[in-house]
Amino acid sequence: MKIVENRKKFFAVSLVIILIGFAAMLYHISKGDGAFQYDVDFTGGTSFELDLGQDYDQDELQQLITEVTGQSSPQIQQVLGTNSVAVKIQSIDSETRQALLEAITAQYPQSVMSEVTDVSATVSGEMQRAAVLATIVAGVAMLIYISLRFRDFRAGGSAILALLHDVLVVLSAYAIFRIPVNNTFIVVLLTILGYSINSTIVIFDRIRENKSAFRENQVIEKINKSIAQTLARSINTSLTTLFTVGAIYILGVPALKEFALPMMIGILAGAYSSICISGSIWYMLLPKYKKS
Repeated sequence: MKIVENRKKFFAVSLVIILIGFAAMLYHISKGDGAFQYDVDFTGGTSFELDLGQDYDQDELQQLITEVTGQSSPQIQQVLGTNSVAVKIQSIDSETRQALLEAITAQYPQSVMSEVTDVSATVSGEMQRAAVLATIVAGVAMLIYISLRFRDFRAGGSAILALLHDVLVVLSAYAIFRIPVNNTFIVVLLTILGYSINSTIVIFDRIRENKSAFRENQVIEKINKSIAQTLARSINTSLTTLFTVGAIYILGVPALKEFALPMMIGILAGAYSSICISGSIWYMLLPKYKKS
């Protein structure tokens, strides 16, 4: 395997994906939709549960809410096994809320609206700050731990750069597929970071174990050999998790799909960065005298 020698090709693949994500963000910003489709949890708004009392078509319900509120993307999630739905929309005034209730009642006479909750901008701002802070704290903790474990700050640095790659790929997925950014976003991000760093540490451990088997100037050979020795483990672990999350995506309700899709993308990105990115970055961070 020539992972390190082909690092530019692997970097190029990642760069293309990330650039497509940024292009999607700019496109939606130009349309006035925002870079991401933020949920009420992140922007503030109104959420309520609606028992329609009869069978319904979700597209028709979404169109009805859009016509009354003027909002292009209300979020509707079915409550499994019932005719109830959980609806999240941007903040509306009391007149619009009453008009919405009347319009829904006219189309669904047996409907009942309940559990109306207003999420303030202050609460949503705290949610955004918590997401950023949680990611930063996790990254710093991993950097310190890996640097101490391998007694090499470059190991920690390369692992964090590989995690940054995973974060950017996942953010690109949220932008491209317009996956709602809600409270599960934090869970997805931190889960993927933990999953990816575990695979990276396994490879770094093998690099350290192989230190005595290679000469000082055989750094590339050592990294490639270590990746090859752990490749089956990395792929099997990723596939096992991917099958499980994939089943959730295929069989789950929309709320679970919004969680499963970015998780699947993050698992693939984490496996890719562990195998193709992290070792190469470690090699690039080494001083020149250790490479020759």
